[in-house]
Amino acid sequence: MLEPSDSPPALNNIPAADHETPMPSSRKRSAHDQSLTKLFVLDTNVLMHDPTSLFRFAEHDIFIPIMTLEELDNNKKGMSEVARNARQASRYLDDIVSHAVGEIKRGIVLKRHDADTATGRLFLQTEAINGHIPASLPIGKADNHIIGVVMFLQKQHPQRQVILVSKDINMRIKAHALGLSAEDYFNDKVLEDTDLLYTGVRALPADFWDQHGHNVESWKKEGRTYYRVRGPLCQSLMLNEFVYQEGERPLYAMVKEVTAKAAVFETVRDYTHAKNNVWGITARNREQNFALNLLMNTEIDFVSLLGQAGTGKTLMTLAAGLMHTLETKLYSEIIMTRVTVPVGEDIGFLPGTEEEKMTPWMGALEDNLDVLNKTDEDAGDWGRAATRDLIRSRIKVKSLNFMRGRTFIRKYLIIDEAQNLTPKQMKTLITRAGPGTKVVCLGNIAQIDTPYLTEGSSGLTYVVDRFKGWAHSGHVTLQRGERSRLADHAAENL
Repeated sequence: MLEPSDSPPALNNIPAADHETPMPSSRKRSAHDQSLTKLFVLDTNVLMHDPTSLFRFAEHDIFIPIMTLEELDNNKKGMSEVARNARQASRYLDDIVSHAVGEIKRGIVLKRHDADTATGRLFLQTEAINGHIPASLPIGKADNHIIGVVMFLQKQHPQRQVILVSKDINMRIKAHALGLSAEDYFNDKVLEDTDLLYTGVRALPADFWDQHGHNVESWKKEGRTYYRVRGPLCQSLMLNEFVYQEGERPLYAMVKEVTAKAAVFETVRDYTHAKNNVWGITARNREQNFALNLLMNTEIDFVSLLGQAGTGKTLMTLAAGLMHTLETKLYSEIIMTRVTVPVGEDIGFLPGTEEEKMTPWMGALEDNLDVLNKTDEDAGDWGRAATRDLIRSRIKVKSLNFMRGRTFIRKYLIIDEAQNLTPKQMKTLITRAGPGTKVVCLGNIAQIDTPYLTEGSSGLTYVVDRFKGWAHSGHVTLQRGERSRLADHAAENL
């Protein structure tokens, strides 16, 4: 690995595995170290996707072709996310170059301060590289110039691994066709396999009490039963994770404390029973019961619910919000927002105020309010109409575009279709929460409509992974659809 004190090698003498470039400093990179470090050539779309990618390659070196800088310059104008990222990437490059010691063409140490994990070097193209684009590729295209640079570097340093990093699938295909190494940029992905995503629910093994039942402590407090168990499973449990065991004496509990050798379980409230209904809604399955326990818990500030269409995410969240807003007066109002990404062709601009523009996107809100409004059968038509007006006065529909700089105090914030948010947008929204605010994220990572997000890089996946184990957050992945037998069959077979 490179140290900041190393003197940079020349561009045409980027350290290769078969020789060692003379360096003025007392310490040199050994041939073994040279063979282990790679040279990554960055495409423009990587920098525009994540400007901090410059510092994400650990001990490896980075090469930026002149065409990448030209494309950054061409995309820096405007207020879009891409333009902002292009400007930020240029600022990072300016910061690195301005701190360069010695000649730029000999490579610049990427580590600016102790917070940077990158210990490699940045190389900028300082000379013309012509005649390396294959005859089969058009000369005028920027992508082909970058591929030509990769081919040049590979010929210059045959013993070193030169890899093109690009978010462009077709560019990677072209590189592979020419025998070059090419990779996607993976650093923004929270998980490679979303099957490993935290579900928030754990089935206890059949022999759990045999393994953990010795010296069990049990007590009651405020109508809840608590168990302190000891055993090997305890260290792998998460705070606020739900555990269950079916059988003759079923157990449904939440993990309240975790240490290396012990854990405390708190039995959950049974929301499947009509006496514990939430605005007339009862849980229809185990995961819904767990979800309602999170939504009704005043100690939980952040809740994320994942699940396919029809699992009851929005209905339960709204029911809990109405109980806390209208009955217990814990929150002053419900704020609902979502990303306005159309499934098909966009229908164009919409007239009216912010709330009126958001109305077509909030069909799910109206559908669920219809269900919740019919739960009070004794009220009659006039009573239900009055209740509906009261509910509508407490629910505000807001656009994501105007969230910057706001602070929500004592609000119940619902972020619907959160799988279409980037991690950065998710951070922007959740950091709006002021004192007494609860944030609920709903989504299905199998239904991402944004073209630049995947299940692994979605903001919803990001927050589920980052918030797990925090004492004031909870997560449940809902497994069973309760919409209709038709919807369940379609979700499984289409």
